[in-house]
Amino acid sequence: MEAQLLNTKGEKVGKVDLKDAVFGLKPSKEFLHEYVTIYLANQRQYDTKVKTRTEVSGGGRKPWKQKHTGNARAGSNRSPLWRKGGIVHGPKNVERSLGLPRQKARLALAQALAARQADSGLVFVDEIKISEAKTKNVATILKTLGCAGRTILVLDQPNPKLTLAARNIPNVEIQLAGDLNAYTVLRAKKIVVTQPALEKLGARWN
Repeated sequence: MEAQLLNTKGEKVGKVDLKDAVFGLKPSKEFLHEYVTIYLANQRQYDTKVKTRTEVSGGGRKPWKQKHTGNARAGSNRSPLWRKGGIVHGPKNVERSLGLPRQKARLALAQALAARQADSGLVFVDEIKISEAKTKNVATILKTLGCAGRTILVLDQPNPKLTLAARNIPNVEIQLAGDLNAYTVLRAKKIVVTQPALEKLGARWN
C-alpha cells in the first residue's frame, strides 16, 4: 500500500510505503470499543476516600442507657445513622486498573491507524521544520495541509521549537511515534506523520 508524501507547502514530493499488516487491517468497532473503555477506565484517579465508623472521632462509650429514656437504642455516636458518623459503602481510594495485553494494545493502534487511513485522516510529510518558534508558522503549515479540528503531529524525536510554537493552537497536540496509542488516534480528526516518524512507527510491528 502506498500514500502520497507531501512537504509543508502541500506539494507532492514522493510516496511512502504503508505496511498492509497495519494500514490494511479492517477495523473492528467492538474491539476498539473494548480498548477505549479499558484505556479510559485506567485514566481515572481514585483519590477520594471517606471514613468508616471505625475511623471517625468520637464514640467509645454508650450515649445513653439502653432502656427507660424514650430514645431509640444507641451503642455509639460513630454510627452512620448519626450526624458526623461514619459513611457506609463510600469510596476507599483503591486503585482499580484493568489489564490489557501489549499485543491487544498494538493491534488496537494498528486498527485505529487503518481506520484513519481509510477516511483520509492521515497526512504524510517529509519533515516539519520552522525557522522560529512562532505560532503562526505552525498554523500556516496546518492550514496548508488542510488540517482543521483536532490534529496530532507525530514526530520521531522531541522538537522543543515546534512544541513551543504549537502549544497555543487549540486542539493541536504533538506526539512521539513511540508514545502513540489507539485512543489518541481515534480522537483526532487529522494526523500529520513525518517520514522518520512513520519508519519508527512501522518498527513497532517488526
